[in-house]
Amino acid sequence: MKRAVRVGTDEKLVLTANRLLDGVIVWRDRLGQWRPHIGVAEKLDAEQVAPVLELAQARAQADGVVGVYEVAVKDVEPPEPVTVRERIRAYGPTVHPEFAVETVQ
Repeated sequence: MKRAVRVGTDEKLVLTANRLLDGVIVWRDRLGQWRPHIGVAEKLDAEQVAPVLELAQARAQADGVVGVYEVAVKDVEPPEPVTVRERIRAYGPTVHPEFAVETVQ
C-alpha cells in the first residue's frame, strides 16, 4: 500500500531508500544516484514525483537499494524533512550529537 504524503506550501518531495549492502539510509540526487546525505537530494514538485518514483522503484534492485519512497521536505537548503521520523532518518539518532550524520558532503 502506498503511503499518503501530503505536500504543504513551500514543501517539496525527495526520494529515500535503504542501501542493501549495509542498510544505510540514502537519498536520490538529481543524477539518479543514491547518496547518504539528504543535502544532495533532488527536490521534486508533487506533480513530477510519480514517474521519478516509479523509475526508482523499478531500478531499486539494480541500484542496490530497497524500500524506495517519497518524503515531504521544506524547500530550503539543505532539505529539511517535515516529519520527526524522517528527520531522525536524515540526521541520525536523537541520543547524542556525536552520532549525527552530516547534512552535505
